[in-house]
Amino acid sequence: MRHLKTVVGLVLTAVMLFPVYWMINVSFTRDQDMRKSPPNWFPVDGTLDGYRAVLDQQLPYLGTSLAVGLGTVALTLVLAAPAAYSLAKLRPRGGGVLSFVLLIAQMIPGIIMAMGFYAIFLSTGMLNTVPGLIVADSTLAVPFAVLILTTFMSGIPEELLQAARVDGAGARRIFWSIVLPISRNSLITVSLFAFLWAWSDFIFASTLDQGGDHQPITLGIYHYIGNNNQEWNAIMATAVVASIPATVLLVIAQRYVAAGVTAGAVKD
Repeated sequence: MRHLKTVVGLVLTAVMLFPVYWMINVSFTRDQDMRKSPPNWFPVDGTLDGYRAVLDQQLPYLGTSLAVGLGTVALTLVLAAPAAYSLAKLRPRGGGVLSFVLLIAQMIPGIIMAMGFYAIFLSTGMLNTVPGLIVADSTLAVPFAVLILTTFMSGIPEELLQAARVDGAGARRIFWSIVLPISRNSLITVSLFAFLWAWSDFIFASTLDQGGDHQPITLGIYHYIGNNNQEWNAIMATAVVASIPATVLLVIAQRYVAAGVTAGAVKD
């Protein structure tokens, strides 16, 4: 029975990953071989022309996406971590209402938020700018981050914080020296999701940065498909390169995402 489950799992995994394999295969396929019937299941007589096109044309888009992703992570942590600490441990008045509002905020369709941001950015001069995209993408990440971090921080033993207060530590020192180090796994989790949302965003990018000088990779792929709809190897090569940062982050951070927040914090 165990072997049967393993086989079924491998088959399902292969089916789900087949589009990824086909994307990589096509990225190495020559233009004249694209319409072969039957198609080449392996990149026979492969070419690197698609990846050369990426290096020549898509690097600025990748750089912009990296800047927007890292900026979104930084802004999300700066706003969400103190807010979560306040809700979890300081328990201010109206904390329950605020948590409910943050939950409702996640249900608002992105296109509606994009229209609102368009009107705001148009009057403030932030339209078609990288900071504008960072602010917009953070509105998706911050509510999620606050809810996740609040859950994690609520599980931190009060005895640990009380001991710090007895030693003379204030709320700020406790937050910086105790809560944040213990919450490392949750911080990595929300950072990962914030980066992935910003990296893969298309709605905000196409609405708020369509005419900007610095556009993210999602718009780069979109424009590339429109301008080169016959060069599928270059299009797929762009998609492969754009998938690498997200894949690397997922592989590196996966063990932190599942780890317990208070593991080892208090000795028995």
